[in-house]
Amino acid sequence: MTVAEVNLPDADEPLRIDDTMLDAHRSELKSDPDPPAVRLAYAAAHVILKDDYAACRHSQSNPGPPDEILESINWDATMGFRRHLASHGFGIAEAMDTAQRFALGWPAAEELIRRCGELDLPHGFIAGAGADHLSEVSSAAELIDGVCHQIHVIQKAGGAAIILPMPSLTRWKYTADQYVEVYTAIIRQSAGPLFMHWLGEMFMPELRGYFPGDSFERVMDVDPAKVRGAKLSLLDAQREVALRKRLLEREQIVLTGDDFHFADLIAGDATEPNRWTDIAGRRAALGDFSHALLGIFDAIAEPAGLALRFLARKRRDRYDALMSPCERLSRIIFEPPTQHYKTGLAFLAWLNGLQNNRLLINREETARDTRHLMRVARAAAEAGALRSASTATERLSEWLATANSRGK
Repeated sequence: MTVAEVNLPDADEPLRIDDTMLDAHRSELKSDPDPPAVRLAYAAAHVILKDDYAACRHSQSNPGPPDEILESINWDATMGFRRHLASHGFGIAEAMDTAQRFALGWPAAEELIRRCGELDLPHGFIAGAGADHLSEVSSAAELIDGVCHQIHVIQKAGGAAIILPMPSLTRWKYTADQYVEVYTAIIRQSAGPLFMHWLGEMFMPELRGYFPGDSFERVMDVDPAKVRGAKLSLLDAQREVALRKRLLEREQIVLTGDDFHFADLIAGDATEPNRWTDIAGRRAALGDFSHALLGIFDAIAEPAGLALRFLARKRRDRYDALMSPCERLSRIIFEPPTQHYKTGLAFLAWLNGLQNNRLLINREETARDTRHLMRVARAAAEAGALRSASTATERLSEWLATANSRGK
């Protein structure tokens, strides 16, 4: 355990990294056995690539084909990263947007799901079901069959399925009634538990206008015993609170995907849960609060995991002390253009020694500039999200030297 400093360009003071800052929290939690968790928390995990992917010609304007992406994944590191997240109390959200699902391709997504299931993780996993194994989707019937196929693959691997947003519905300009018809067919043809995913346009511009009118509420009403909840990634805290109150009436939960406001959304009204239900084989508290499925957990596993353990102990003060700086970090990582948040996640995993490079599919690690990533590093240090001062400073110094030599 050490404290170290790094001089950053255009900064008034050096970046100070203290990898002992979580020690007091760790020590306090060692004194008593953990009470039952009061929130379900899934970490959406990114994919780690082989070092030689740096030499490929894939780019955001020239995306790589699925077979080449599949061959470029470092499976040992990718699965090791999921074990790392699970060790801090998280279930895994697999093959979702954080894993660059819409660039990843189904061959790699299916392999991720299969391998994640084989890990037999203590807090389970949830995975995204779409229809991207089909080369073309030209009708609602094909879309429905495709999603049902992937739901079966996920459930066969031991996971719970979350139905990914279907961009075809926005391209086809479907009405609210047509959305409900498509989702109802998928729900009727699939076994539960199922979750819905409402992803905002800030994450994927093609989804502008998704779930028109009251279609989301009507879909959630189709079969609450089978549809157990929804992940909301709308970055609209007031809307999420209103929706979760409505879902609570049917013992459905919200998994917040709001990387800007998650601290208060998860804490909720701070009352002790007095109702519980079964969600995907796990005991879940019910109340005026959100559970969580967040991409930012990828970067803040230890401080956020500690915060959730304090929340279970009714220590809101310690929860806030840990989670508030994590949220400040998240606001930087997810700032517009929000869809490039994976750049910050891979950068921090590299600084933490959890992967050997910063590479992302289609070289998305180049989507943010040096100044942005320096802000990410400083906020991560303040949140206790850099686990080794020596490793982080060594890698930061190396990276800055390379960036300076290239004039970036």
